[in-house]
Amino acid sequence: MARKSGSNGEKTAKELRKAATVLFAKNGYAAVSMRQIAREVGVQAGALYLYTPDKQALLFDLMDEHMQDILQAWEGRAQPHAITPIERLKCFVRFHIRFHLPRADEVFISYMELRNLTPENFEVIQSARRTYEAILHDILSDGQADGTFKLVDTKVATFAIIAMLTGMNTWYRGEGRLSLDMVEDIYLDMVLSAAGAKR
Repeated sequence: MARKSGSNGEKTAKELRKAATVLFAKNGYAAVSMRQIAREVGVQAGALYLYTPDKQALLFDLMDEHMQDILQAWEGRAQPHAITPIERLKCFVRFHIRFHLPRADEVFISYMELRNLTPENFEVIQSARRTYEAILHDILSDGQADGTFKLVDTKVATFAIIAMLTGMNTWYRGEGRLSLDMVEDIYLDMVLSAAGAKR
């Protein structure tokens, strides 16, 4: 996203992204106008174009940043090199849950607004998604190869596990009867069972 230099410009750019994220998640990309976003930020609609070429570029920028944040966070995590497929799978499950839960709006947009991207922007986001999916697929494939996991199809299992983990965003509430650690352990057990893991 093209941004105006200076502290005030950086503050406005940040507020713009925050407002767009909330409005896109709440009302849907198609129903939100640049004028609405400007009103939330507290600037004239024309001023937004100092920070983004148009609404499509804004949507793409939000989704691309989300995917890059995921990939960078995964690469930056602390993890021993010589660990088993089961340990790697547990690491992935905990990472996915902990990364996505605080980002409910970003997750919703990244899945529900794919259809509103231009073909070129869609392919960029899909490429990043495939990179992330490949992390889990490699874990499952390694476990399948050494007999740790018993799977009919690792690709289908990859999609199913990610969908299950991401679905937690739709129902989990911190004030519920189960703590995050408890729910995480339940999900770990379900994922290991889905992978046919030898306990």
